[in-house]
Amino acid sequence: MQGAVAAVSCNDVYSFTKPTRGEITLVAGLGVVGDVHAGVTVRHRSRVATDPQQPNLRQVHLIHAELHDEVRPEGHEVPAGGLGENVTTTGIDLLGLPVGTILHFDPPAGSVTTSVPAAPAAPRFVADGLFEVEGPPGGAAVVLEAAAKATLEPHIAPAVAILAARIEAADQSGATEEQPGDRADGESQGPAVIIAGLRNPCVQIDRYQPGLLKQVLGRSPDGRIVRKAGVMAVVLRGGTIRPGDAITVDLPPGPHVALDRV
Repeated sequence: MQGAVAAVSCNDVYSFTKPTRGEITLVAGLGVVGDVHAGVTVRHRSRVATDPQQPNLRQVHLIHAELHDEVRPEGHEVPAGGLGENVTTTGIDLLGLPVGTILHFDPPAGSVTTSVPAAPAAPRFVADGLFEVEGPPGGAAVVLEAAAKATLEPHIAPAVAILAARIEAADQSGATEEQPGDRADGESQGPAVIIAGLRNPCVQIDRYQPGLLKQVLGRSPDGRIVRKAGVMAVVLRGGTIRPGDAITVDLPPGPHVALDRV
């Protein structure tokens, strides 16, 4: 299963929307360089207020561009980054993927790396000031260390267990190691993220555009809550993502577990 990157966004201050960029850089175990939500422990203000020691399973926010097409007939024009996502995708049913799915980002086959519009300068230190661009020692595993020290909510613990298995398998295979030539043709070791769960839509969406919340939060015929505002992921392997990059979906071993809010 493959898709593509439609746009990338980040912001180094808290804001509901995020400006699009020519590229973003991921750091394993931390998030997007220069993005306010990067960190080993939670960075979203509502989560920080509840328990600042919880692991950050929301390092990278992804939304399918098809959602923008879906809400447009209802009178909502939502641009890339409008709902605060870091990566806007096309061609992938993000919401239908199971917990632990790995998304690999690579330049399109046969492409030649070209210069991109310069984004506003990002701080050298990433978000919380704890680590520089190379990221924390231990890569994605540091998120698991944070989880081990925290009291996890019942719906979060299964996701952490699945992430732990995927990170361990990737470490054993060497798949977490960044390759200097990841933007070249041929076999690539570009950036990768592990999907942890769903974004939990809140009232801020209606403050952004009145009436939009009900378009991304509802109930199925059997009464289940349906959340459509994208997915949250942890950075497995760092690197640069640009619009037009290909996305390859790597499903976890079965049995698969459906995404829940994180």
